[in-house]
Amino acid sequence: MTDLFDRAQQQEQESRDRAIANQLARRGTETPDQDAAGNRFCLSCGEQIASERLEAAPDAVRCVPCQSWSESMGRYRHGV
Repeated sequence: MTDLFDRAQQQEQESRDRAIANQLARRGTETPDQDAAGNRFCLSCGEQIASERLEAAPDAVRCVPCQSWSESMGRYRHGV
């Protein structure tokens, strides 16, 4: 019985590892839209990304609403 649980746990961890690797790979392909003054603009809506967001997530390329939408669409498409 323990073997069954160990395998399930291992499969779950492998699934998480793949999901994290996919997110990191996808993140690396998006170049921030930034002006000469250092202001960063959302790749989805074009609005300036709030400084609070950039402090919390320095690699952010989308504003909070657009990132939330993007993540929810990803879950919808991938059935997560």
